[in-house]
Amino acid sequence: MEEFYCIDSKKLANTFPHPRLALAEPNGLLAIGGDLSPERLIMAYRQGIFPWYEQGQPILWWSPDPRLVLFPQQLHISRSLRKRLRRETYQVTLDLDFPGVIEACASPRQDEGGTWITPEMKSAYNRLHKMGIAHSVETWEGKALIGGLYGVSIGRIFFGESMFSKRPDASKIAFVYLCRQLQRWGFPLIDCQIQSEHLQRLGAQTLPRSKFLHWLQELSHSPSLKGPWYFDQDLLQKPL
Repeated sequence: MEEFYCIDSKKLANTFPHPRLALAEPNGLLAIGGDLSPERLIMAYRQGIFPWYEQGQPILWWSPDPRLVLFPQQLHISRSLRKRLRRETYQVTLDLDFPGVIEACASPRQDEGGTWITPEMKSAYNRLHKMGIAHSVETWEGKALIGGLYGVSIGRIFFGESMFSKRPDASKIAFVYLCRQLQRWGFPLIDCQIQSEHLQRLGAQTLPRSKFLHWLQELSHSPSLKGPWYFDQDLLQKPL
């Protein structure tokens, strides 16, 4: 029987085993326990590991194989999405309302029984945001927050965590603008973590975990661009 690694919450050094030791079923489960301190989360992301669990469960750490990623220059914008982008009935911002975005992402969907973004997770990522490491993209209609996403930036890689929409394509609009800005900043890769038809329609593709870790080794040790982040004004003024 396969087993996974139990983390001692009192120790940080050498916390995680190598991702290649993750289980095949469930795909990517690597370790259990520990905490969501900034130090442990940053260590996890640098190794291609992320937390994902539900209320009432211990903290579970994952590194799936294959890994879903998106190269910003390969972003696919459908004809219908391009039309919506040109209507200019919305505004897009960076790091303006991180707590509002993560709260909206945590709200249970109608077709789901719960959420994996527990109060503990919200608190942890809000701490990372205050440190300039976690970032949000917001889509607004007037003063109403209608869509967005959040994630973590370490080195020159953006680790996407979650997105939400209250209007058609609102999260896609946020994602498109994020991709364009990350291209300008020299981010070659967005980690999308697990397979998603929603993101694959935008151009995301799967990589073997070994290739993802190769990219990660190079990009995560580049100088980090800490927040708060802002969009280039000319990017916001040009229709995409």
